[in-house]
Amino acid sequence: MGGNWDGLRADVRQRIDELIAAGREAGVQVAAYLDGEPILEVHAGAADRATGRPLTADTPVWSVSTGKALTATVVHVLAERGELDYDLRIAEVWPEFARHGKDGVTLRHALTHTAGVPALPADVIPEDFTDWDRMCQMVADAEPIAPPGELKAYHAWTFGWLVGEVVRRVTGRRVSQVLAEDVAGPLGVPGELYLGVPAAELGRLARVEDRNLSALFDYASANLPNFDRVAPPGVRPGAEIGSRADVLTADVPATGTMTARAAARMLAALIGEVDGVRLISPARLRAATTPAGPGREWVFGQEATWGLGYAVDSDGSFGAAGSGGSLAYAYPELGLTVAATKTLLGAGDGDPMEDLRVLIRDAVTAER
Repeated sequence: MGGNWDGLRADVRQRIDELIAAGREAGVQVAAYLDGEPILEVHAGAADRATGRPLTADTPVWSVSTGKALTATVVHVLAERGELDYDLRIAEVWPEFARHGKDGVTLRHALTHTAGVPALPADVIPEDFTDWDRMCQMVADAEPIAPPGELKAYHAWTFGWLVGEVVRRVTGRRVSQVLAEDVAGPLGVPGELYLGVPAAELGRLARVEDRNLSALFDYASANLPNFDRVAPPGVRPGAEIGSRADVLTADVPATGTMTARAAARMLAALIGEVDGVRLISPARLRAATTPAGPGREWVFGQEATWGLGYAVDSDGSFGAAGSGGSLAYAYPELGLTVAATKTLLGAGDGDPMEDLRVLIRDAVTAER
């Protein structure tokens, strides 16, 4: 581990141990890179409480929408090579998508959650998610809720098929394959960054459990009129769907399965060089992380800011966070990246992984 960060590592370890002892967490990974070097890698608790299998640094954890950072990174790596253009009209490579007046939707609209197709049919079920062509047909058949670029609406699930099908049509490779070959492989973490998990690797995964995330979804369903349109009852992004082997092995690239250290390493290779690997140029990094403009978001009714596929925060960071508490963020000005995964999906009683992100950010800021 680079630098003298023993105090920070001890603080993070203590907080995680306290969370597990209090029953708020079961298994946690936290990792950070600074200037391309790992400075923190803490893991504790169980990967599977039923068997007692411990959570190790290389145990992948289904991390819900934190996976969007992986999918977005694939796009930027391909764009860096000239294989993709953000202003590509999706219907140019996916003609069926033009139905119902969607011919003007671009990849940029999809990345910024302004494509106008966040909704799924009310009766969609997890088995549908295992059929890539069926899900792409659903998205192509969707009637937009607004013209492209006019409404910011979180494409909770549809983001993955919108972006992933463009990648497949342009490259001839599944988005999970591009991630494995062009991102995870060069970074030396081929078994720790997944969109679709190879069936042979399922036994390595942590088992996610519900703490109180499902209760939050019930509240959202009752109180947010558009919530069930983007996350229908049969496919809410919680422990039930994240425990299914058929869904985990399918490409569902609005979600991802990863270790904290691999996610932090990937982001570090976006903002700088890691062991000789830099995924994109500084100019592309600026393009990818420039805010598309703040505004109230349609599903949750709160202000939200996205760059091209990444959330952009007011503290200068970009990345993604997942329902239940996982996260992966980079601070380009600090040269810092932070990622956290967890097995007990919770909400509504604070955000302990976010608290750890702030702790790490503030410790690095104080030393700069």
